[in-house]
Amino acid sequence: MTSDLAANVSLREITTDTLGPILALEVQPDQLEHYPRSNAYSIAQAHFAPDAWFRGIYAGETPVGFALLSVIPDKAEYFLWRFMIDHRCQRRGYGRRAMQLLIEHVRGLPAAKEFYLSHLRGNHAAAALYESLGFRYTGEEQHGDLLMRLDLGDRRA
Repeated sequence: MTSDLAANVSLREITTDTLGPILALEVQPDQLEHYPRSNAYSIAQAHFAPDAWFRGIYAGETPVGFALLSVIPDKAEYFLWRFMIDHRCQRRGYGRRAMQLLIEHVRGLPAAKEFYLSHLRGNHAAAALYESLGFRYTGEEQHGDLLMRLDLGDRRA
């Protein structure tokens, strides 16, 4: 079921004023095994990673999620490092629309031909979303997670 609000999804820079609401977002308790890092941990980690690009995910004026990319234009390497939608906002199309916006963003980056991500085994909901957007398994693992790749020439997303 997709909400009309999904059309109103945006990616926004996180500021001092918007940090609190982004930190308050959480996945469902049973999803913690698939999303073990809090947004606070991810934002702190991003501040020490020169290749980090992160945004709050909004539906209208309401924060609904968080995304963190690793962006290394010199090597044309683009990787979705973290992605979450708050448990109260799932199944409304926000995640799909946010992923589409992230794909559009990466397509516009220098020499971007591929976009990578990984997910934990057993996270079937994430796998289904990523596959529906054109990501395919590489057959490789990264830190025990299943690695997926999107050919950015594929315009399905």
